[in-house]
Amino acid sequence: MSRTVWNVVLLIVVAGLVGVNLTLRSAPAGRNIEILPDMLESVPWDSFSANPQFADGMTMRPRVDETVLYGEPQFRFTKGTEEAARAGKELVNPMEPDESTLARGEALYMTYCEVCHGPAGMGDGPVSGRAGFPAPPSFVVPEAKSRAMPDGQIFHIVTFGGENMASYAAEIPPGDRWKVVLWIRQLQQRSATKPVLAEVLQ
Repeated sequence: MSRTVWNVVLLIVVAGLVGVNLTLRSAPAGRNIEILPDMLESVPWDSFSANPQFADGMTMRPRVDETVLYGEPQFRFTKGTEEAARAGKELVNPMEPDESTLARGEALYMTYCEVCHGPAGMGDGPVSGRAGFPAPPSFVVPEAKSRAMPDGQIFHIVTFGGENMASYAAEIPPGDRWKVVLWIRQLQQRSATKPVLAEVLQ
């Protein structure tokens, strides 16, 4: 094809594109033509609303087993007391007990743990003993099992739950779980400096 023919073809293409653009933008304040509007106008379900699409009627879904959030290291442990003991031997708390870390740990503890374990870790939270719900063991008495548990074992319990305790893996991210462990240690240290309180708790 000659150069003249190519120029004519290109001129027709450009003119067509300009015409399409002017057509689509004929009403700048209005909406453009929608392609596949069903995808644009999909109907979402509110997070806490009832949802007939699932058997349990809930919109929010738990995390699928064996999946991790992007950027989150895989937790290579499963449920059970043996796995909790293994976590205690293999995991080390990566957090330092500085002021900001302890403040975060306290805030999380008071949000998720205090209702059962009590503000000082005595096992006397407002839920304990009500409607037949058993009180959890104290963190702070001298003979408390948690005092002898490594940090990794407590982290495992927060992740998977314990005898009467539910898992908090969905509510508390891994980094924050370690901060909760640090706050529990802080409560234990405080109680150790108060022998009168320890005698009362016994």
